[in-house]
Amino acid sequence: MNKKKKHLVKTFSLLLGFFVLCGGISIAVYATGGNNTKIDEKLNINKEAVADENAEISKDETVYVIAGANGTAKKIIVSEWIKNAIASEKIQDETELENVINIKGDESYTTEGDNIHVWDAQGNDIYYRGNIKKELPVNIDISYKLDGSAISAEELEGKSGKVTIRFDYTNNQYEMMNIDGKQEKMYVPFSVLTGMVLNNDNFRNIEVTNGRLMNDGDRTVIAGIAFPGLSDNLNLKKDTFEIPDNVEITADVTDFEMAATISIVTNELFHNVDLDNVDSLDDLSGSLDELTDAMNQLIDGSFELYDGLSTLLDKSGEMVDGINQLTTGAKKLSEGTGELGDGAAKLQDGAAKLASGLDTLSSNNTTLNAGAKQVFESLLSMADSQLADAGLTVKKLTIDNYSTVLNGVMSSLDGKTVYNMAYNKAYSQVESAVRAQEAAISSKVEAAVREKVLEGVLKAIGQPMTAKEYEAAVKGGKLSGETQAKITGAVEKQMSSSEIKDEIAKNTKLQIKNLTDEKMKSNEVKSQITKAVESAKSGASGIAALKTQLDSYNQFYQGLLAYTDGVAEASSGAKELKNGTESLKKGTDGLKDGAKELYAGLNTLKEGSNALVDGVTQLKDGAKKLSDGLKEFNEQGVEKLIDAVDGDLNGLINRLRATGEISRDYKSFAGISQDMDGSVRFIYKTDAIETSHNETK
Repeated sequence: MNKKKKHLVKTFSLLLGFFVLCGGISIAVYATGGNNTKIDEKLNINKEAVADENAEISKDETVYVIAGANGTAKKIIVSEWIKNAIASEKIQDETELENVINIKGDESYTTEGDNIHVWDAQGNDIYYRGNIKKELPVNIDISYKLDGSAISAEELEGKSGKVTIRFDYTNNQYEMMNIDGKQEKMYVPFSVLTGMVLNNDNFRNIEVTNGRLMNDGDRTVIAGIAFPGLSDNLNLKKDTFEIPDNVEITADVTDFEMAATISIVTNELFHNVDLDNVDSLDDLSGSLDELTDAMNQLIDGSFELYDGLSTLLDKSGEMVDGINQLTTGAKKLSEGTGELGDGAAKLQDGAAKLASGLDTLSSNNTTLNAGAKQVFESLLSMADSQLADAGLTVKKLTIDNYSTVLNGVMSSLDGKTVYNMAYNKAYSQVESAVRAQEAAISSKVEAAVREKVLEGVLKAIGQPMTAKEYEAAVKGGKLSGETQAKITGAVEKQMSSSEIKDEIAKNTKLQIKNLTDEKMKSNEVKSQITKAVESAKSGASGIAALKTQLDSYNQFYQGLLAYTDGVAEASSGAKELKNGTESLKKGTDGLKDGAKELYAGLNTLKEGSNALVDGVTQLKDGAKKLSDGLKEFNEQGVEKLIDAVDGDLNGLINRLRATGEISRDYKSFAGISQDMDGSVRFIYKTDAIETSHNETK
């Protein structure tokens, strides 16, 4: 690659970096671990966004793709948020989703024609989700190699050797557009960010192509970036500049296993960039053309000046002709420095705008970090719910305390604690079953007490006998009706007293306890307790897995903080570039003044040519230094700026404009009404590859 091509690559890299920095990113991340594929309904409820002041009703769409370890999609779930900025009572929505469920409110909808839903919004935002079977705009193919040979994910499990993991991204979403008078296929400019966490106990000597990695000693976090289809959009030759459309990881592996990977696909990087208003690029191109002409004149003039002086000294007879050539060269030099000054002024203005743009981007760091923090807090809230569902009462999890809290929970689940929890739960269930028969137990207790009261009354009236004997005497007619009535009245009186009622309640409670204790000794209940203990132990393993998942996202979150710090440094560098162009402008002003003085002096020299020879000797030496200095200035300074756009910059800008246009047109995957604005992003989660040892933990 020649020097001009290298500088063109640098120029395009700067443009691409400008798009990435200025595009504006808004991504809601869905994360889960292990083999879980259930989408929590709470995911979209706590989203925050800043609406366009001019927006009325818009749709924010997130597509969750559950994929196998090879990247093949198994299930697609779409979450929709209709932002009712004008508090409309009715909202007409278009969607291809099936099994639509309102996941936040109780607003209902009616269908009108194909894919048309009319929501009874009642002035509220609408949150819903559903399923869809449709080709994705970006396919992810994950392939694996072991020691150079292809191998499936299932076969790679538990193997050791040199492993290559490759993510290939295919862009399926395009439109035919008119580019410089010709119909061409233009792809929606999706960017793909793929992240994974590798355990350093299993992976060593890790390298990544088209990505970055961060190692904390225990784990290595990998983030890869790709732009499938963008190179075709910009019609770039691969030997000039190659935009990545894949991510590849290599490592020396022992007992291969890998956690789930997350890939975020979005077109929002280009979505908000409007090159129609970026006139400074055209101005920059024109000013660099002026710089090219001016510097060529400067160098040509300095060479002519030097040659003329040499000829003047070598051939005194031709001195006058040499002075004329010298004067001509000085004139070109003066004119060239004037044009150079104008171009430097425009370059200074462009650098100032670039610094301002990067400064604006840096100001968005807080918003980006806040969005990632919100996702982290949503994951912690989901973890709180899972712990509560498991019957555990713990302190609310935060980014700072979740590790300490979960470690405390796991250490507290020892054998004795787990058994007591299981026993108490079983006792509560058995006691509830016994209490369901409390009326019958109380009736039996009351009958026994009544017999004792009857025997006490009989003894008190001088006819001591048992309750059974009394019953037999009544049946045998041995007691008169009057006597029976007195005895019955005395018994009922005592039975209605508070003392007897308290005794019945006390004995009933005692009977319930005795029956409960007796059932707790049964083999059936003991078996239930044993199963509950085993289940609680399994729950402890689940808590450990939950903590591992939160640790993985924490790695990503810390990496994002480091990224935004890098953006801030880039902004600082742009400010230094701005200061440098200001210095360049001052230098060209001085050069311009000096060239004018040189030209004026040579005119004087031409008029006084009789006294010129001695002065020309000194002037020749000075002109040689000037020529060398200008050549060095051209090679090390201006030529680099000129070569950086010595290609079809206008054609590149047209393709970038078309790319931005198709990006803005792609607003939804599952469908959107024509009068709505919208945005969409895709989150792909692949299955983990785990050894059987870890799967049974």
